[in-house]
Amino acid sequence: MVHGADLVAAVLADVHAGVAPPVVAARFHNGLAAVVTEVCGLIRRDTGLDTVALSGGVFQNVLLVERCVTGLEAAGFRVLTHRRVPPNDGGVSLGRDRLG
Repeated sequence: MVHGADLVAAVLADVHAGVAPPVVAARFHNGLAAVVTEVCGLIRRDTGLDTVALSGGVFQNVLLVERCVTGLEAAGFRVLTHRRVPPNDGGVSLGRDRLG
């Protein structure tokens, strides 16, 4: 089971223990990517879906995208990411133009 609070608690514990900020950040990103991979695995188990689209503002974070893609592909997922349109608000108007 996934508990987001555990990830936040681990960051706080590292900060209080004086762990260097780059190490805290790396652990956080690695942990969040592991959660994404785990949740996608749970969804696949229940639905049979094996394609994941990483989109939205959080996936402007290149490090997080790289970690998620690596974990998801290692778990056998097909991963879709943005290439020509940004994952955040920059792509919203593109969709609106087509609805118009």
